[in-house]
Amino acid sequence: VEEVFFLTNMDHSSEHFSMNPREQFTVQKKIRNRTMELVGNFHSHPDIPAVPSEEDQRLAWEREFRYLILSLSEKPELRAFVLEGKELIEEECIMKEIKS
Repeated sequence: VEEVFFLTNMDHSSEHFSMNPREQFTVQKKIRNRTMELVGNFHSHPDIPAVPSEEDQRLAWEREFRYLILSLSEKPELRAFVLEGKELIEEECIMKEIKS
């Protein structure tokens, strides 16, 4: 990973997110112009474990992507998932008990 792009949560909610289409377009343009490749995306679960929700699974569409979920609950952790068929399958736990 060479660069991380943070986009605005248009829902302003800790339970749901929608990305700003204008920001998405701008990021896609930057990636193309720099001959980079988009390899995944991430979001946080402020109060629950880093496990894909039904909506996370429904919105996952790219087989080559890594979907990362950062849990900020009692024991913060970062997990990566890949799409297998129509299910997100855990690939690995990247970090447990994140220290601040």
